Amino acid sequence: MEGTLLLSSSHIIALLIGLSLILLLYFLRNREKAKVYGRWGIFGALLMSEAWLNYWYLTTDMWDIGYTLPFQLCSISLYLCMWMLITKQSWTFEVVYFLGLGGALQALLTPELFYDFPHFRFIHFFMAHTAIILSVFYMLWVEKKAITFKSMVKAFVALQLIAGLVFFINAVTGGNYMFLARKPSNASIIDLLGPYPWYILSLEFVVIIMFFILYVPLPILKKKASQNIDLGKT
Repeated sequence: MEGTLLLSSSHIIALLIGLSLILLLYFLRNREKAKVYGRWGIFGALLMSEAWLNYWYLTTDMWDIGYTLPFQLCSISLYLCMWMLITKQSWTFEVVYFLGLGGALQALLTPELFYDFPHFRFIHFFMAHTAIILSVFYMLWVEKKAITFKSMVKAFVALQLIAGLVFFINAVTGGNYMFLARKPSNASIIDLLGPYPWYILSLEFVVIIMFFILYVPLPILKKKASQNIDLGKT
C-alpha cells in the first residue's frame, strides 16, 4: 500500500499496542523480574528488529551504502539503546533519553512509511521505535536513572558530534543520512525551515525546543514524588 499511514486504523492500533507495553512496564517497574525479563526482552526486540531489517535489505536486493547503513538518528539511537541495556551506563542513558525518545516519538506519531500491516516493514518500524522508547523508560523507571539539566547539554553536544561524523559519511557514500546532505524528497517539516544548508541551523533550534519539552516534566515529577514521600513519613 502506497501513501501515508498517518492516523489510519493500523497506525492507531500500533500506537495503542505500544502505549499498552509502556503502561505495563510502568506498573511492573518495582518487580524484580522486570529487571531481568524487561531488560533482555527489550534488548532482544531491538536486536531482532535490526537483524531482520538487514536480512530483508539483502534478500530483496535493496541494500545500498548510501541508504541502508545505520546512520539515521533512530538507527543510531537503537544501537545506543542496546549498549545502554548491556552496560547500564548513565551517560548513554542521558544521551538516548533525548535523542532516542525524541526521535522515536516523532517517528511513531508521524510515520514516514509506505507499507501497511501485515507487511514486514510496518511490523519492523513500530517494533523498533517502540523498543527504543521502552528501553528509555526501563532505565528511568526500573533502573532509577536520573536526568538533569546537564544531561540535556550532554545530549546536545553528543548530537553535534554524531552529526559531524554523519556529515563525513554522507560525503564518502553519497548518502543523505540524517538529511544533512539535502532535504528529503518527500514533503516534511524541513520544507518550512528554509533552503539547504540553512535548514540545518533551523533544525538545531527545533532540537533545543524538543529537548526542553522532554526535560521540563522531570523535575516537576521528581518534586511531586519527594513531596509524596515526605507526606507518607508524617
